[in-house]
Amino acid sequence: MFRLLISCLLLITLTACSSPSQSQAQAQERVFPDVSVEFLDGYEIPKQTFKDTPVGGLSGITYNPSEGIFYTVSDDRSRYAPARFYTLDINFNNTEIEEATIKDVTFLKTEEEEFFDRGTIDAEGIAFAPGDTVFISSEGNTNQGINPFIRRFDIATGKPQQNLRLPKRFLLPESSEDEPRGVRNNLGFESLTINPSGVYSPNSDSFRVFTATESSLAQDQLPKDSDELTRIRFLHYVVNSIGPALPIAEHLYLLDESPLGTVLNGLTELLAIQPEGYFLSLERTYGLEGYGAKLFLVAVGNATDTSGVENFNTELGDLQPLRKKELLDFSELDFDIYNLEGLALGPRLADGSQSLLVISDDNFRESEPTQLLLFRLNS
Repeated sequence: MFRLLISCLLLITLTACSSPSQSQAQAQERVFPDVSVEFLDGYEIPKQTFKDTPVGGLSGITYNPSEGIFYTVSDDRSRYAPARFYTLDINFNNTEIEEATIKDVTFLKTEEEEFFDRGTIDAEGIAFAPGDTVFISSEGNTNQGINPFIRRFDIATGKPQQNLRLPKRFLLPESSEDEPRGVRNNLGFESLTINPSGVYSPNSDSFRVFTATESSLAQDQLPKDSDELTRIRFLHYVVNSIGPALPIAEHLYLLDESPLGTVLNGLTELLAIQPEGYFLSLERTYGLEGYGAKLFLVAVGNATDTSGVENFNTELGDLQPLRKKELLDFSELDFDIYNLEGLALGPRLADGSQSLLVISDDNFRESEPTQLLLFRLNS
C-alpha cells in the first residue's frame, strides 16, 4: 500500500511539473486538426488581353467543382475595362500546372444593370455559390465616400441577385461631424469564402458565407505607439433561400506581427476547409524586402462572439480571439513571391489528395507576374 501511494504521488508530481511549452503544445493539438501543406508547382499566367480587357489584378479565385473550372476576379476599378471576373481553366499534369487558360469574362452590373462607373467598385474577393452564382466583395472607395459591399452575382450575366447587409460599424459615418467609423480606404473586404458543404448544396438549402476586413476598422485602430497586434473583424452570415441573409456572428482576428521594414500588412484571404469551423488564412506583407506572405490554420471554436463590441481600441479583457497556427511562411520557398491575394481548393490530384491554389495580383504592372502556386493540402 505504501509503494502504491508513493507511485501515485510521483505520477501527480510529474504531471504537474510538465513544462509550459509542453502544455501549450498539447493544448494546440487538441484545438487544431492535423493539417499541413506541401508545395508542388509554380506557374505564371502570361500577360494578355482577352476580349478587349487586360487580364490582371487577379485578387481572388474560387472553384466550381461541378464544371471543373475556376473564376478569378479582377480588382480593376473600371479603369482599364468594366469591373469583371474571368472563367479560368487550369490543366493539371499529376502534380504540375500544365496550362492556365482564360475561357470567358463576365462584366459585373449594378442594380440598374449598368456597368460600374470608374472608381465606384474595388472587387477583391470571390466565392462560388449554389445556383450558378458567385459572391463578390468590394472594398468600396472610402476616399470618395463609397461604402464596401458583399453581393451575389449571376455567373452568366453578371447581374446582381442579392446583397448581404453589412452591420453599421463597417460603413462610413453619415456625417463628417461623426466619429471616424467603418472600413479604411483599400483595407476593406479582401477575403470571402463559403463553407465547403455549402458549395455543393441545392439552391434551396442554406449555407454560410464568411469574410473579414484586411485591417482594422477606423474605430478599432490602436494608438501608433501600441505594441499590440492589429485587430480585425471576421463576419459570419447564413444565407437562406427565403428571406434576407443574416449576419449571425462576429469574431476577432489578430493579424500577425509585421516584420521590420514592413509598409503594408493585411489579411488578404480566408478559405473555409473541412472539418467545418476551420479556415486557412493568408496574410500578406510588403516592405523594404519586397513581398512576404504566411498561411495559417484558423479555428473558430471557443472564440468570443464580438457582435456587441463597439470598438477594439481598448483592453480585450477575457475576450477570446480566433486561434490560429502557422502552416507556411512563403519565404521558405526557393523563389521570389509577389502579391499573393487569393486561395482556392481545386480538384483532387492524381493521387487523390486535395489541391490548393494560391494566386497573386500583378497590380497591372509589367514588372510583376500573376503567379499561380499549387500545393497539396494534407488533412
